[in-house]
Amino acid sequence: MPELIIQGPAGRIEARYNAGPTENAPIALVLHSHPRAAGNLQDRVTVVLARTFQCFGFAVMRFNFRGVGRSMGTFDNGKGELEDAASALDYLQAQNPDARECWVAGHSFGAVTALQLLMRRPEIKGFISVAPPVEHYDLSFLAPCPASGVVLYGSRDSVARAIEVERAVQRIKTQKDIKVDYRLIDGADHLFDTNLEAVEREAIDYLELRLQRPAGPLGEEL
Repeated sequence: MPELIIQGPAGRIEARYNAGPTENAPIALVLHSHPRAAGNLQDRVTVVLARTFQCFGFAVMRFNFRGVGRSMGTFDNGKGELEDAASALDYLQAQNPDARECWVAGHSFGAVTALQLLMRRPEIKGFISVAPPVEHYDLSFLAPCPASGVVLYGSRDSVARAIEVERAVQRIKTQKDIKVDYRLIDGADHLFDTNLEAVEREAIDYLELRLQRPAGPLGEEL
């Protein structure tokens, strides 16, 4: 995935971008885990999500939040990071003005930020949320949730405990015909270090269901 520097509200943003195979390819923005917990665009879950979208023919971008890697600025407790995500999506859309669909995805802190972006950008039609830390971030802002998506979570996650994720998802109010699915990955902790294949498998299965077509060859290797 080619390296890229774009302009954001706090200065330069370090990113990786892979163009889609067609002019009207769908687009996906993938957000990494918490910057204060060493989260960055090379996180293994982030890379797995990016390459999963690639195998469905999406143009895909992932980037470092402010203060991470070569991205300028300092951690802003979520507010600035949401602005970073909005700037990255603006760039992605400018590169793909004829994109037929727009998705967001993220892991942990990035999962919550992706959902916040979803509420601000009506063009987003789907999401994949991996281990949103619902005990630290209230998802009541999804009121109502405007797009269908899936939440993936682990049975051994001590940061996003399975029972709390299930409760949070069940409380989400949705617009008509919108469905938020949730899928447990047995044995997985918050980082999914030994369960990356399961994350990939569940993400592919969900996208095949939503897009009504099979996955192609996998994209970027870990």
